[in-house]
Amino acid sequence: MALSFRSSIFFAALIVTTTYTFGQEFLQAQGKQIVNEKGQPVTWRSMGLGGWLLQEGYMFRLGNIGTQHRIKESIAQLVGEEKTKQFYDAWLTQHTTKADFDSMAAWGFNSVRLPLHYDLFTLPTEKEPIAGQQTWLTKGFAITDSVLSWCRSNKMYLILDMHATPGGQGNDLNISDRDPGKQSLWESDANRQKLIALWKKLAKRYANEPYIGGYDIINEPNWGFTDSADKRGTAEKMNAPLRQLLIDMTKAIREVDTKHIIIIEGNGFGNNYNGIFPMWDNNLVLSFHKYGNFNTLPAIQKFLDYRDKYNIPLWLGESGENSNTWFTECIRLVEENGIGWGWWPLKKMGLSNPLEIKIPQGYEQLLNYWRGNGPRPDSTTAWNVLQQLLNNVNIRNNIVHRDVLDAMFRQVQSKGTLPFKKHVIAAGTTVIPAVEFDLGEQGQAYYDKDTASYQFTPGVHTQGNRGHSYRNDGVDITSNDAGASIFSIEEGEWLQYTIQVKKGGNYQLGFNTTVEQTGAQLSLLANDRILIDKLMLPVADSKQSFKTIWVKNISLPAGTTRLKLLSNKGGFNLQSISFIKE
Repeated sequence: MALSFRSSIFFAALIVTTTYTFGQEFLQAQGKQIVNEKGQPVTWRSMGLGGWLLQEGYMFRLGNIGTQHRIKESIAQLVGEEKTKQFYDAWLTQHTTKADFDSMAAWGFNSVRLPLHYDLFTLPTEKEPIAGQQTWLTKGFAITDSVLSWCRSNKMYLILDMHATPGGQGNDLNISDRDPGKQSLWESDANRQKLIALWKKLAKRYANEPYIGGYDIINEPNWGFTDSADKRGTAEKMNAPLRQLLIDMTKAIREVDTKHIIIIEGNGFGNNYNGIFPMWDNNLVLSFHKYGNFNTLPAIQKFLDYRDKYNIPLWLGESGENSNTWFTECIRLVEENGIGWGWWPLKKMGLSNPLEIKIPQGYEQLLNYWRGNGPRPDSTTAWNVLQQLLNNVNIRNNIVHRDVLDAMFRQVQSKGTLPFKKHVIAAGTTVIPAVEFDLGEQGQAYYDKDTASYQFTPGVHTQGNRGHSYRNDGVDITSNDAGASIFSIEEGEWLQYTIQVKKGGNYQLGFNTTVEQTGAQLSLLANDRILIDKLMLPVADSKQSFKTIWVKNISLPAGTTRLKLLSNKGGFNLQSISFIKE
């Protein structure tokens, strides 16, 4: 499952179906499309760099702490303020580097959405030496300059995303690092003026940069303007303060930059556009965000209606955090309707993203302390764990999820399958881990009765991979010290394995299983020909103990064979399939 950093780049040959090469051209909104200077439509296929310039607790199993400022405070309590500053300085240089951009370009992404934290660019309003004036900091501008150079070298567009605004733009505290004890963006004119000034500063700096794709001027507002009980802003009918701020930011940007696209987001996490229309500028793109609902036309119809009525391009600016099946379906849906997309995030702890951050040794000790479930670690122990975390966030030490990338690119265009790994059946014993079934979508490489999460769809409680381990397909996988295995296999589910048989003939096949229900059965087909029909699997002495069930005299032809392992009756787990030439 884990690829080396170098392999992660060369893996691109397996998944990229189209070469995305851009010239040095400004983009603009033209009617319902985003186009380049030649008038050619451009589809953004973007990755959002969440967790880098702005940490959200859930990405690092710190959901109980949540916001970045509280994470900093928690670290400082263990290692002190000076070392906390050292940690965050190193975080900014090690978490995301040019190597990440080289890999994203090789994988097929043509643009990057960079979530910005305002405090890397300017002081909080309450810390300004002179009220109403803006103190500019160099760090944020220098980082953005570097990111732009990495995009330029890979011919990718950079989309600047104001993810954390002065004061914070909503009641979901984590996404904007909001401190509820201070005035929000909506409760402070000074905060709003600071945000406007920051956008003008950024626009002036990048006005002549063609590799800036656009300015996403405020991420996911979530605020009840007319009803404070509407914490998410989803029921808001007017949105007057949001519309006015969007207009004011646009006006400030246009004073110094008339070229770049400005991306707007509605209330209710980008989706509530009540009161926002009509448009006030001829170079706007309307963004919406999509998580945990069905990938059907009705799910995006209102945005298609906005596009038609107001003659404005659409962009799915943020989506992800689900299974591979959901990814493929969602991307296919929006691309078939002429909409580009931005995925979220590139890396975190967990497997539903291209890159996974490995959990440092001893990290659980810090988590238990912060959760109130364990003793306080000493400062040396805490610092050593944090140093391991800094090492693990770098792409050279990330786990590359080939299955996620395949689902986002190749599977959107192709129903075909690919081997997850090369499996050559040769002399001696060959063992294929059960989790190494082929790459491909549901119904092509595997079939599972539960393939995605619809966490925002009432009454639907599916999860996808219920073990949340190894790969992001719908198949349930668990991992422990003995390795990864597939569990809770149900009746009718199946897995496909592409193998290369060196020498045709008879083989012994062994199925390493644990059986939890009497009567569990499996069949095995080769190129749709039945090899084993309804093999009865005996119940194990211990549900935790895997046992290999052998079947003799199984004829396999030389060359490429597609094996299909079918559960005739469920209730068993599978760790591997073994082959021995007779």
